[in-house]
Amino acid sequence: MYMLKYIFKRIGLMLMTFSIIFVMSFVLIKMLPFEPTPQLGKDMDIVINQFKERGYYDPIPKQLFLYLKRIVLNGDFGICYNSPENYNKPVWDVFVTKLPPTILINIYSSLFSVPIGIALGIFAALKKNKWQDHVISTTVMVFISVPSFVYASLVLYLFCFKVPIFPYKTILSLSAAGGTYLSWRMFVSMIPAVLAMSFGSIAGYARGTRAELTEVLTSEFMLLARTKGLTKSQATVRHALRNAMVPIFPSIIGEFVGVLSGSLVIEKIFGIPGVGGLYLESINTMDYDLFMMLSSFYILVGLAAGLVVDLSYGIIDPRIRMGAR
Repeated sequence: MYMLKYIFKRIGLMLMTFSIIFVMSFVLIKMLPFEPTPQLGKDMDIVINQFKERGYYDPIPKQLFLYLKRIVLNGDFGICYNSPENYNKPVWDVFVTKLPPTILINIYSSLFSVPIGIALGIFAALKKNKWQDHVISTTVMVFISVPSFVYASLVLYLFCFKVPIFPYKTILSLSAAGGTYLSWRMFVSMIPAVLAMSFGSIAGYARGTRAELTEVLTSEFMLLARTKGLTKSQATVRHALRNAMVPIFPSIIGEFVGVLSGSLVIEKIFGIPGVGGLYLESINTMDYDLFMMLSSFYILVGLAAGLVVDLSYGIIDPRIRMGAR
């Protein structure tokens, strides 16, 4: 009962937070100058009249009402009016076509970084204060401190230029990959971006796992387990790892939920036709409908990831009673 009330409370708070941020973003965007880019063969007077019919020149409160009305009744998130590649296309259609590469890049990165990061963290904790622990801890600090675009540059130089194992700076087109993002050739072309995104995640998982497991290994219940006749390996596997993973698994779940958000910098560097590049394009071209759609998407994914992380504590460890006093 406590858990159910807590879930509804958190969902309500999430929706309220999303609504506040959404309205603030809309108002701030609409306070900027609205300047549709002239297009070849298009009469600007006709273009401006079309936007007037959609309420783009009305007062901001009325624009917000019309915008929400179009979304709720028609699923209309607006049109791209300044994007050269997507001019006059519905925002939702453009977003859907750019989503698959972003999802795949982030899923591949998570599947690669989670097991390696946790394995390194466990190994470092078991070798605490030995040379293996020092090497892993130092490497982890370096990987956490260095920005992802530095890894991207190194990967491009080493594996796409110096030793050209992978395609340079871009994933294959759909036609070159056989018409699907799930082909082997497409996967190989995504590996450089996946590597660049994984280094920081591996370091984060390794540091968190080492810290949690080190603390559990020195707990009193571990000494009790040893006095009952369990070997060090048995006590570690049956008790220490299980308790150490309680705070680690929610972060993994949150990352899988947040895979939709993508990586703006990595997608731009590697020329990935995903949501991240589209977001940067909407900012550079001042395509406000596209910007609002993508901003809402990023906000919702971030809030949902935080909600899932909080709720997963009670699911992973039933002893944790969420919402109880």
